[in-house]
Amino acid sequence: MRHLLLCTAAFLPTFANADALPSADAVFPEQSQTEVKLGQLLFYDPILSGNRTVSCATCHHPDLGTSDGVSLGLGDGATGLGLQRKIDPENPPEKRIPRNAPALWNLGATEFTTFFHDGRLQDDPSRPSGIRTPLGREMEMGFNNALAAQAMFPVLSGDEMAGHYSENDVSQAVRLGQLTGPGGAWDILAQRVEAIPAYRATFDDVIGADAAIEFHDIANAIAAFITFEWRADASPFDNHLRDGTPLSDAAMSGMDLFYGRANCSTCHAGQFQTDHSFHAIALPQIGPGKAAPFERHNRDIGRGRVTGADEDFYRFRTPTLRNIKQTGPYGHNGAYTSLEAIVRHHLDPVASLMQYTADNATYSDGEFENDFKVMSLPIEVLQIAGANELNPVALTDQEVADILAFLESLTDYDALKGRLGVPETVPSGLPMDQFAN
Repeated sequence: MRHLLLCTAAFLPTFANADALPSADAVFPEQSQTEVKLGQLLFYDPILSGNRTVSCATCHHPDLGTSDGVSLGLGDGATGLGLQRKIDPENPPEKRIPRNAPALWNLGATEFTTFFHDGRLQDDPSRPSGIRTPLGREMEMGFNNALAAQAMFPVLSGDEMAGHYSENDVSQAVRLGQLTGPGGAWDILAQRVEAIPAYRATFDDVIGADAAIEFHDIANAIAAFITFEWRADASPFDNHLRDGTPLSDAAMSGMDLFYGRANCSTCHAGQFQTDHSFHAIALPQIGPGKAAPFERHNRDIGRGRVTGADEDFYRFRTPTLRNIKQTGPYGHNGAYTSLEAIVRHHLDPVASLMQYTADNATYSDGEFENDFKVMSLPIEVLQIAGANELNPVALTDQEVADILAFLESLTDYDALKGRLGVPETVPSGLPMDQFAN
């Protein structure tokens, strides 16, 4: 394991806080190539959605930076990718997906143990399943880690992959609260995969010919694929730290600001520029928000919804910044399409919140009455502002431009399309979402 070259004062003479810089290469577990290739097919196959129309790749496509290119996506009830995704008039979605589809870069590194914007899924060795999850004691055993589990929770969401209430066997099981165990939503999907000969034959090589395919086997294969496919740790920034490969003057200046006076590394620390923690930074609230079925509000209190603690209200997990230029829109709900806009928001969050306008967001097809509803309610906006943790930072336009140049240096260009790429077909024979010609 090579250590990054951070030891000598001569190497980094300008940094105000050199201790905040990464200190070692990340650790990525080795993966079985048979399982990786199996996971690739499952990732792109709509067979894992209730109506057999949505795949993992619908919202996490390599051509869109492993996200979906819009502030809040459309899951079941639409077709196509990114801005070209269109509502199916015969089966329209009930609402947009409440949160921005997070990018998948480096999630297989061992340091990633907390998932989703609110951290509701975490590795936890004290739990029988090894994972802390909203399912609690009902969580099935056999998932290798929280990465595997998080890859498959969207199949339980009506808005994302399960479909409308009772319109198919999966959504009906979800509606009845039958998620795990025999006859549950996960079991139904596992049986679908089991019935496809090409999948069964490959699973024979992964779990053995005598073992029935369980849902955790599917999830583990997808996690193996994500770990292998979207490793991004060979950016110009990485090369600079490893062997001194020069960055541009602007990127060097931006790196100095990032790890110094601009205070970016207070939260965006470590190898992948994340402290894996939760912070309230007064992000505007757009879209339907996160609410229980019996609730009628459109707010999203983030981590507070998981812990119930007042101090966690409006806190969201610090995202990694790798390949950040390709993964917009930004924020837990994609409130800012522009990378510069989200950077400037960090400089004075409350002022930015109060000045927010709808043209900062990017939506695909359709209009929903809750797209910007919270931002029209002063009391809701003031509650978001009151939770803010960031102090204003004064930077010139040139300094902002330099930080943007540094953020671009975090791009691993060779990794963008993935190592295996998009398969031409999937074993189910179902059509995959694609861009219109």
